[in-house]
Amino acid sequence: MKAPAPAVVRDSSAASSTPGSTPDAVPRRERPFSRANLLQTVVGGYVPLVIAVLVVFLPLLWMVLSSFKQPGEIVTMNLQVLPAALDPENYRVAMTTVPFGLFFLNSTIVTVVGSGIKVILALLTAYALVFVRFPFKNLIFILILVALMVPPQVSILPNYILIAGMGGKNTLWGIILPGLGTAFGTFLLRQHFLTLPGSILESAEIDGAGHWRRLWQIVVPVSVPSIATVALVTVVSEWNEYIWPLIITDKPESMTLPVGLTLLQNSEGNGAGWGIMMAGAVLVIIPILIIFAMLQRYIVAGLTQGSVTG
Repeated sequence: MKAPAPAVVRDSSAASSTPGSTPDAVPRRERPFSRANLLQTVVGGYVPLVIAVLVVFLPLLWMVLSSFKQPGEIVTMNLQVLPAALDPENYRVAMTTVPFGLFFLNSTIVTVVGSGIKVILALLTAYALVFVRFPFKNLIFILILVALMVPPQVSILPNYILIAGMGGKNTLWGIILPGLGTAFGTFLLRQHFLTLPGSILESAEIDGAGHWRRLWQIVVPVSVPSIATVALVTVVSEWNEYIWPLIITDKPESMTLPVGLTLLQNSEGNGAGWGIMMAGAVLVIIPILIIFAMLQRYIVAGLTQGSVTG
């Protein structure tokens, strides 16, 4: 009796493949300059980018152009995009109609002092939440997250009652004090501190370095992008703050620039004042645009720091 012949297993993939054919596991890649690749890049990348830039840039461009226009060039039935002449008269009127220099000084003080204290408090709080052992640490962090979800308008009335009762109405410290707590800065810095290698701080602790020395000599130097991001966001929000300074101040001596534009609008409320108000708005945003241009490279680095691990 003969033994059965061994079965022959055919490789279907090998049998089906022919010389010169491409295996199914390797997808075909489009050439960089092929029509399909270029169309996908333009439609999926450049078109949304151009639309987003235009949405942000066109109102600013229109404001700058209108700040040089005469009243007849703004309030007209015939649209005129470019001004007839680059006459800075609107800027001169805007700076002399209201105490513009005083408003600028008040905004500078409020922004520098308020944002500086905010960044320092956020830095200290985030360091304590990550590197200091104390009870209910996670509960405190949850409360900080809850503060991020609460609209700031909810606290306007309690803050007004508190600050007015303390005598802070029409004062710069009354503008600064209610906003010193920054949940966003604490959250961002805490998430970044969690990515720092613990061996560095352990080595410093073995060498006898306390928390204060570890914070300023180790943590802060390696966290400059994240700290700059928090500082930039805080400076922008402090400079552009309008609702709270408008409520807590009613005298020009303590008004900031955004609130000072309200006086400019009241004094130039007719159609002839649109160019003057546009000039005032340009003067308000120029300092913050300069600061943003200087620090904007830290935004992406700060927000993405620690997101890529190798």
